[in-house]
Amino acid sequence: MAHSAMSGSGTTESDDPLQTAVWRLRSRACWTDAAALLEPADAASALQRASLLVEKCLYTERGWEEAEDALRTAEALAHSDDERGAAACERGQLAYAATLHSVRDRADEARAALGRAAALIPPGAPGRAVLDFRRGLLAENLARSPQAARAAYRRAHAGATAHSDPLLLSFTWRHLAGLALRDGELAEARHGFAESLRIREELGYLVGTAPALASLADAETEPEASRLREEARRLFRLLGGVPTWLARQLAPPAPGAATA
Repeated sequence: MAHSAMSGSGTTESDDPLQTAVWRLRSRACWTDAAALLEPADAASALQRASLLVEKCLYTERGWEEAEDALRTAEALAHSDDERGAAACERGQLAYAATLHSVRDRADEARAALGRAAALIPPGAPGRAVLDFRRGLLAENLARSPQAARAAYRRAHAGATAHSDPLLLSFTWRHLAGLALRDGELAEARHGFAESLRIREELGYLVGTAPALASLADAETEPEASRLREEARRLFRLLGGVPTWLARQLAPPAPGAATA
């Protein structure tokens, strides 16, 4: 079974020591170091290595060539439908990240790759939940279709629950809450953001904790909102300004600017 790109493998004491080491590095934004621990000798390890480097691109806006090389290796080693589907899912995510960060418009490639993955990964399979989540990201951020995004996130949320993938649940909670906030559903948004933050803190997913804090702050009132944002800024600085896209959200108001 190919390693899930969103899985929290390595987060419990009974896990394989290698996966525990990979998780600790990944959760602290050390994707290159985590990938270096994995020898791409088979499809599963090559896919996991590629997923780490694709995630690095999304969070840092750097390392595109390295991720492409790792992904080509994973694609070459993939033989089963499950493995080919997982590789296509990573291809779609890399193309999505490049488009999102305005590196190059690869939206069509992202849609095609995720479509290939959907044809290869059967409904109910563990990798399907990750795929559904990523299709939601495309719908929300590239197609600007919140209705389609919500449906995809809900499928991903159900899949993550069925397969006990808490890290993916932290993502689906957060993105469903973001859509609720957009619709003015403050209580629903606050609950979803709080669940996402709770899971990430329990898993020790440090690189994802600052975004979770900042999102919850957007749904809170003062003084709690300011406290959460300051904690997010502290973690953001601790990790060297990662994820890069969080800088805009955490920028303090200009001196003298009116605040609501």
